[in-house]
Amino acid sequence: MPVRVVESNAAPQVSGNDPGNRSPLPPSSLLAAGQAFSGTQNVSNQQKEEAWRVNVQIQGVDLEHGYLCGTMEALNVPMADTPVITFWEGEIVDGKNYTFYTGKWEATREDDMRHWSKFPSFAPLQGQVESDGGRQLDLSNYPYIFMRWKEQYFVNVGTDCGLTIAGFYYVCFSCSDGSISGFYYDPNSSPFQKLELKTVNEGRSGFSFSSFELQ
Repeated sequence: MPVRVVESNAAPQVSGNDPGNRSPLPPSSLLAAGQAFSGTQNVSNQQKEEAWRVNVQIQGVDLEHGYLCGTMEALNVPMADTPVITFWEGEIVDGKNYTFYTGKWEATREDDMRHWSKFPSFAPLQGQVESDGGRQLDLSNYPYIFMRWKEQYFVNVGTDCGLTIAGFYYVCFSCSDGSISGFYYDPNSSPFQKLELKTVNEGRSGFSFSSFELQ
């Protein structure tokens, strides 16, 4: 949820597979409804260095359909009197529901490759993604999960708060330790604003679409 600023100036093996017979990505105990994350988003530009403290909580996960949703809270936004909370929805890149190519939100394939390639864990996949968007990749046992998060609306402030949610995040989640890194994309905002989050243990509260269980 950055300020809109126009700027002037030994890898795991990934096997091919038939996407029609592919199982959904395996559930991770750290990517589940109610899981919380905390960290920062770097919103620096040519004029100043700035980072916001950010909290994220996952509210729902549906691995079968490559979907998740949650809230994002920015704590020290200079122009806001209170923390700014947004609701976001996410697409999990699984080769079945979603590929590495976004195809919307003003993102071209070149934009996609520029952002995904900033994640070291993407390097073993890049050749196949450039070929077909990654549809033939079997990501079910890959130790990282790639996603896009799109903020949908402000929860506790109005649209005149001075922030924009026009863009979206390219996100990489580590299945081993629950860390998240991401880059915000909006053609009218400072490029490559980096999101860095670590999992925090605050208890679980949320819902899981796949099991229809309240937690």
